[in-house]
Amino acid sequence: MNYYIAMSQKQDFFTLMGGRVYIKRGKYNPTSDAVWLAAFVPQNKKNILDVGIGTGGVGLCINANNKDIIITGIDTSPEMLNECEENAKLNHCEIELINNNILTWRTNRTFDIVVTNPPYFRGTPAKHNAHHNADLTNWTRRCIARVRPRGYFCTIVAADRMTEVLTEINNHCGDVTILPLFGGKPTAERVLLRGRVGTKGGTILYKGLPMNYDPILRDGLTIDEALTTLGWI
Repeated sequence: MNYYIAMSQKQDFFTLMGGRVYIKRGKYNPTSDAVWLAAFVPQNKKNILDVGIGTGGVGLCINANNKDIIITGIDTSPEMLNECEENAKLNHCEIELINNNILTWRTNRTFDIVVTNPPYFRGTPAKHNAHHNADLTNWTRRCIARVRPRGYFCTIVAADRMTEVLTEINNHCGDVTILPLFGGKPTAERVLLRGRVGTKGGTILYKGLPMNYDPILRDGLTIDEALTTLGWI
């Protein structure tokens, strides 16, 4: 099951984070994955690359938490980038948009944070061609290559594909943080993963949170704020 955000209908728009982010309803609408991933991003960083930005859900939620951060988004779909541009204007947010493929993008640019909600589902692609059949090992490697030393890589994936991503993170990062997310099953459905490039710190594995956790989805807390409130950090 995929957990969609409860949508507040207002003409052709819906909201995320308790109304702090507005999204124009389209062919591909961000799910709770976008809010969770944005909440996992470290604060007080200068710039960020959102890989596979789609219609902008992750980037715009990050902007809601940090108005000063400079956001760049890359995606292979001109259609989604056009929708992302509209959503950015709706939220009075400036995003640099690049129509390219992270797997073949030729650049020397690096960023304080690279974030991605990658194409982790297997099977026949949906009409919007999002979230299916990626080589997550290569995808993760290419994302991490765009992180500057001591910067962060952050992602969310289906739990059954965590190993592919975590192996690459461990090859290049320290200070790894793992946070499982649970739905109605006794096993995790999603996993948030974060690592810091070029450092040697160990791994923290949290016991996990429910995917419908209101302090994140409705109240717009960052995960560090939520975990502090819970007394976990």
